[in-house]
Amino acid sequence: MSARLTIHRIHRDDARPVRGLRLAALSTAFVALLAPALSACGGDASAGASGKATLKWASSYFPAHWDPVVSGSGAQFRELSLVYASLTRTDAQGKAVPDLAKSWEYNDKGDEITFHLRPGLKFSDGAPVDAAAVQAAIERAKKQKNSALFGDLTSIKSVDANGLDAVVHLTQVDYQIPQLLGERVLQIASPKAAANATKLDQNPVGAGPFVVTQLIPGTKVLLKKNPDYWDAENIHIDNVELTSAPDASTVVSGLQTGVYNFADIDPSQAKAAKKAGLDVFVQPGFNASNISLNVNKAPFKDDRVVDAVRHAINRQEFVDKLTFGYGEATDQPFPKRYVAYDPESADAYPYDPAESKKLLAEAGYKSGDLKLDLVIPAEDPQAEIVQSQLAAVGITVNIKIDKNWATPFFAKDLTFSLYGTTGRDSALQTLTAHFGPNGPLNLSTPYEPAGFEAAAAKVRRTPLDSPDYAKVLQAATRAGLQSKALVFTYCSPNLFAKSKSVSALPKNPAHIDWTGVTVGAH
Repeated sequence: MSARLTIHRIHRDDARPVRGLRLAALSTAFVALLAPALSACGGDASAGASGKATLKWASSYFPAHWDPVVSGSGAQFRELSLVYASLTRTDAQGKAVPDLAKSWEYNDKGDEITFHLRPGLKFSDGAPVDAAAVQAAIERAKKQKNSALFGDLTSIKSVDANGLDAVVHLTQVDYQIPQLLGERVLQIASPKAAANATKLDQNPVGAGPFVVTQLIPGTKVLLKKNPDYWDAENIHIDNVELTSAPDASTVVSGLQTGVYNFADIDPSQAKAAKKAGLDVFVQPGFNASNISLNVNKAPFKDDRVVDAVRHAINRQEFVDKLTFGYGEATDQPFPKRYVAYDPESADAYPYDPAESKKLLAEAGYKSGDLKLDLVIPAEDPQAEIVQSQLAAVGITVNIKIDKNWATPFFAKDLTFSLYGTTGRDSALQTLTAHFGPNGPLNLSTPYEPAGFEAAAAKVRRTPLDSPDYAKVLQAATRAGLQSKALVFTYCSPNLFAKSKSVSALPKNPAHIDWTGVTVGAH
């Protein structure tokens, strides 16, 4: 394949390519690492002609769908959170804190949780934000034919609505629910508007900080501040212009000239952005990209071949070539220092080409004997790195592009592929997605590593504030990493640039939170 490749962003719930970038402008959809300190400063002209504070956001993840049930919890949830609020949201420590729900509590057994909603709230169409709206949102996410969220809600059996109290009955003890039902998995739409889900998809109605005034599908959305948002006093932005980002090479100039004042950028553009006097920062996050193997198919039925691939992978090369040093190598579905990262499992399969060749020989393969098709949805420089690294140990990789890749991948029909995800606020959900027998990211379904199911159940039974939670969670990660189905490679940055007129954002992992953010004039 050509040395000049285009990378497409792929997400757990939205496997469609979003946009293509040349190798000189590399980027990925996978979740970012740890944020550096952000400076709060004012600066460039960002107020509209009316003098109102206007956020001009150029987004590479411009939503194809505005129905949160359809859009799922791929990277677009950040844009949808302009319009929709959720029961909970994530704070800077990655913990669930109140949003539409002012509080919640479990029953003694842990198989029922009651969310108490804030009084007097309404959606932008006037419908009340009450327990019936929560009930409708959950039922729609579980049952709507095109829902991308039904697999995330398997612990929920039913919901009773009692005024402002939503009583969620669970199929099992599960203390992850407050983490789960946040901005990613349950952005709540007006049930009145959602009665016509097709119309909602391009005419979103929520109870979030902003209200849509104009939507041009795939291109641009105009929004104004929602005076009825529960935390409106801490929203200091009057208007938002959300635009689908053009080619990466023009985003920095757009920021420089004031066409935009906020954008995600490619790591290759960071130096130019800094030189232009823009604030460049990494928003924290918690996920990783991986090489997906199907152990139900040859040659990966042989553990020696799987381990040979593991030892052939030089993770640092992905970081250096794809993230311009902003990323971080990882051998787990999380970055280092995240609560779910298991230090005991670190570097279990170090880069060792000699060991890789030895294992292949033991499996009966001479150099050049083993030929693999690496199937991906679009040109991707990750694939070339994998191809090169495996060639060095005698494995020939043929990169095949299948624009309908999502169908065989999620049907578990592929043998060898690549994947990455924005992760979940619930670390356990990230683990079960990768390692569970029905996990969408487990290409080897129904295979799961021994002991993982029991370890995951123990996490569910452990309250989030338990002193044992981190230990129990890391034990589940350790059990999951016994899986032969995934080889994790690196965490790529969630990199942004903004004009100095936009103040620092809250450092909530993987989220974009506009609470307290100001947009000033020069």
